Amino acid sequence: MRGQFTAGGVNCLDPGQPMQRKLPAMPQTADSLQAHRRAALIGTLRRSRMFADLSSENLEAVAAVCSLKSLQKGEMLFREGDKAEGFYVLQSGAISVFKLTLDGREQIICVFRPPESFAEVTLATVEAYPANAVALENSQVIVVQRAGFRDLICRQPELSLYMLASMSLHLKHLVQTLQDYKGRQIEGRLADWLLRNAPGGAAWFDLPVTKKNLAGQLGVTSETLSRTFARFRDEGLIRVEGPRVHFLDTTGLRTYIDAEV
Repeated sequence: MRGQFTAGGVNCLDPGQPMQRKLPAMPQTADSLQAHRRAALIGTLRRSRMFADLSSENLEAVAAVCSLKSLQKGEMLFREGDKAEGFYVLQSGAISVFKLTLDGREQIICVFRPPESFAEVTLATVEAYPANAVALENSQVIVVQRAGFRDLICRQPELSLYMLASMSLHLKHLVQTLQDYKGRQIEGRLADWLLRNAPGGAAWFDLPVTKKNLAGQLGVTSETLSRTFARFRDEGLIRVEGPRVHFLDTTGLRTYIDAEV
């Protein structure tokens, strides 16, 4: 067998092989990192319902009035009454928007996931945030600056139609939530939530939020939610293993929903 060795990355004993020299990897420059972040930002905007139909030119204009903000799990994005700096498009993580009840409990309005947008109401006449927002996990949001976007709407009025469409969807969600929960017992609420949030036909799924957050979404205390999970378990409807919920009897769960419709 003919041996080979290399010097400086060059094949020295096999003249039939082309010379190969290993070059050190070029470090990313500040400009390339900035370009990468901007491309990721524009990609998130493109995936959001609010901006999905914008032309590339208009999308670039929106990106020009945006900035990025990182949040640690449990960190507040804004509090009710804070001066509104803009609205948000979620790039990664999860954000819970909630109000505090008179007894100090969190009443969760909605949990947002990428690439959803929220707090668009601040673009209208609202000068302060009407609710609170907290990161449920390490998250990154795109901040669409209020003043810059309003100036952009003045120059390109068609953008206001996309903003109104997004706000209308949020309003529809809130109205539907109120209708679903009005007069419905916690058993019906939880059964409905489980079946709506599980992938179609799935035998099990992992809760996308903690049980404390779920209790806030359903408008009950953590203790009440735990008792309801226990009831479903004792009736043989579900099996719970940590955050994982196994469906044992979906027909039985639907019975709780249909009984209150």
